[in-house]
Amino acid sequence: MDRTVLRDTLQQGIYKVINPVVRLLIRMGFTPNAVTTTGLFLNIGVAAIFIWGGESSNRGELQYVGWAGALVLFAGVFDMLDGQVARLGNMGSRFGAMYDSVLDRYSEMIMFMGICYYLIAHHYLLSSLFAFIALIGSMMVSYTRARAEGLGVECRGGLMQRPERIVLIGLSAIACGITDYFVGPDYKVYIPGIPFHIFETMSVFTLPITVMAVLTNITAINRLMDARKAMEQKEFITH
Repeated sequence: MDRTVLRDTLQQGIYKVINPVVRLLIRMGFTPNAVTTTGLFLNIGVAAIFIWGGESSNRGELQYVGWAGALVLFAGVFDMLDGQVARLGNMGSRFGAMYDSVLDRYSEMIMFMGICYYLIAHHYLLSSLFAFIALIGSMMVSYTRARAEGLGVECRGGLMQRPERIVLIGLSAIACGITDYFVGPDYKVYIPGIPFHIFETMSVFTLPITVMAVLTNITAINRLMDARKAMEQKEFITH
């Protein structure tokens, strides 16, 4: 099955599940912008958990990572709710679409700020660098699409779009907290002859972020190349 078709099918299935919640929010008087704003504040809460964990815990105390991951996924639900509230409540607007996009970027940057703070505070310096690179890639994935569409070119392909990023970070953070609970924070894997470990409990969280750092930037570059081809074709047809 084509990846786009699979994604659309999954999305429609999720909408069937959340639509009762959407209708409840509409009856309660929630607007799409209010839902989007709620998502922003929840992501501020994510950053606060990471920062609190960085300040008040010692290296290896990973329960903060797990709780932050749970809140990441909960905040991510509001990413889907705002659009559905707009559609089912017939409250869509051009400004609402822009407001949603701007606050999504703020939400993601604030979340990564908390992640980077936590990693630096506990001296995972290389991982904090990859988290920052993942942030750059995430912003560029969104920017290349927005810029291309502003120039009249469709640009939606690639891996690690916002829903995938939210799910990856949320699940990996939760998995890290669970791993910490069962095997402890000091679990490490060594290879004979190599003087340093190649895996530790924290890697359950940091390795997916490293993968994201690579894939988001690859996606942004691929979108740039795809947009270039589409623009050249349009110019060729025009001339």
